[in-house]
Amino acid sequence: MLSVLLRIEHQLTRLALMVAVLMLVVSVTLSFYQVLTRFVFNAPSTWTEVASRASMIWCVFMAAAATFRGGYMMAVEVIYKWLPRRGLLLLEVAIVACCLLVLGVMCYYGILMTLRVSNQVMSGMNISMSWAYAAIPTGATFAMISVMARLAAQLSGREPVGPENSEVLPEVAMLQPAEQPNAEQTNAEQTNKGTPL
Repeated sequence: MLSVLLRIEHQLTRLALMVAVLMLVVSVTLSFYQVLTRFVFNAPSTWTEVASRASMIWCVFMAAAATFRGGYMMAVEVIYKWLPRRGLLLLEVAIVACCLLVLGVMCYYGILMTLRVSNQVMSGMNISMSWAYAAIPTGATFAMISVMARLAAQLSGREPVGPENSEVLPEVAMLQPAEQPNAEQTNAEQTNKGTPL
């Protein structure tokens, strides 16, 4: 059952990431077109700035799902080194609860804002402003699914607990400053190895 849910979540996160990449391409293309029409043809486009901004908003909120799923949000990594395994799981549960609270608030108020601006029209375009604001609840919903799937995968042991691509070195690899060889000793050892007896 869990593997089926994780597969569905994987496809949803992939979809969110593809939409984010597509929106980034659209935003960059429209920005380039706007610069071209303004400075080369001296006839600035009236709609590209608004469309570029809306597509960038969609890019950011849809990419949030993939960012949450991969554990690429900022993390205080030293806490993960101090706590035992059981403490790490409790920490992850607390982090997920906070994330779900924030994302739930974003989803709720995002829906209210989307409904509130549904009668307004984007300047230069005959499109409802709600299409831009709809990125907030949509991205928050995808991110909530990703957050819950990450926690489920960690609790079941399918994924490691803690941030991915951590910059914190394992304790075994860490040396105390006194134990690290200085540059002169290293150079002398390499010279002695190359010198015939």
